[in-house]
Amino acid sequence: MKKQLLGVIAVSAVILSSCHDDNKVNPFSYPDMAEAQNPAVLFTTADGVKVYNGGFGSAVAADPKQKDVFYLLTDRGSNVAGQTANSIIIGKPDFDPQIGKFRLTEGKLFLEQTIELKNANGGKLNGLPNPAGMGASGEIPFDLSGNQLSPSADGIDSEGLVLAADGTFWVSDEYGPHIVHFDVNGKTIERINPYGSGTGGRKIPAVFATRRANRGMEGLAITPDGKTLVGMMQSPMYNPSKAKVANSTVLRILTFDITTGATKQYAYLMDNTSLTGVSDITAVSATTFLTIERDGNFGGAPTNPAMFKKVFKIDLSNATDISDPANGANGKLYGGKTVEELNDAAGLQAAGITPVTKTQVLDLLKDLPTVYPHDKAEGLALLPGNILAISNDDDFGVVDNGKNGFAAKILPATNSVDRNRIYFVKLK
Repeated sequence: MKKQLLGVIAVSAVILSSCHDDNKVNPFSYPDMAEAQNPAVLFTTADGVKVYNGGFGSAVAADPKQKDVFYLLTDRGSNVAGQTANSIIIGKPDFDPQIGKFRLTEGKLFLEQTIELKNANGGKLNGLPNPAGMGASGEIPFDLSGNQLSPSADGIDSEGLVLAADGTFWVSDEYGPHIVHFDVNGKTIERINPYGSGTGGRKIPAVFATRRANRGMEGLAITPDGKTLVGMMQSPMYNPSKAKVANSTVLRILTFDITTGATKQYAYLMDNTSLTGVSDITAVSATTFLTIERDGNFGGAPTNPAMFKKVFKIDLSNATDISDPANGANGKLYGGKTVEELNDAAGLQAAGITPVTKTQVLDLLKDLPTVYPHDKAEGLALLPGNILAISNDDDFGVVDNGKNGFAAKILPATNSVDRNRIYFVKLK
């Protein structure tokens, strides 16, 4: 690994200016960390476990006009893996994935507005798996009472978030994968996937349909000129199968020209096979981006603590475009193998593929002034002055109880229920 380029130079509070809609400029200070305040209880299970109206940390987007405003994204809702193969337990089947508008006030995050995500007709989306041929994950959903649920074409497992210059939102998800354009009120403008089943009918390459269930397009960025979306897959896709990519560290990055729909693809090497994968991507320039890779363990836990939660700077400018002109189901092949089957740097090199360059810039487990207690560092936003905002997914305050149900998600380092937070770190 190359030495750090953007090493941490400060994690103390940073004084900036806050530019509001009334054009007044006021002094503004970013704290080391800000926590969401007093989330409401969404519902309480039959066992008395509280499920909170949180879950907003799957992605974070900063408002360029208001330094104290951040948009945070939920995923599909409270859920855990079921005890039977391929089952998923959905806590609230009618939960509508949403974007929360938070204001940072005196070092605390306050939820000001909830933007519910809707289909093109204005009906609320949900977190249920998609039907076959429309992004099905292979998961069989059940409610907390054990009743099987039907899949939904309006299901979305939202994970990546972009705030466009016109105030609209772009969201990527883990089902299809889908890339969805929403207006300022959360109504679908366009839904793009490998199947052409979304509003507008535009597609991303067919190979992305081989994504691993629950490891789809986890991150989404937009280039500074506002012209190109950049999607980041969380893990190696099951391309052509789970067994054949068991030792792979090769992830795909997709670029999508918003106007023309033209795409390119690049190979990204995950640090090692034990990781959950890449949780987000945010733009630095037209060709350079920040990503975050992580394991699934809690920071500061007395047993089995987190060992890997790192931010990297990557550069696409000299990477090989691995797009398949024929748009085959498994993408472009190299010596009869998919890109994922090439496994690692040596395999890519032998095939003549140059991956994106990657350099570590931040270690969340070592570079913060206090312990990073969360398991899921999932959102990135780069603020003016090279200040990096990092959000966590709190899973609505619940985890798997091992019995097709929920238990409270307690952070081992603090002995408290996990909440959404944003950490602010100044990079050089």
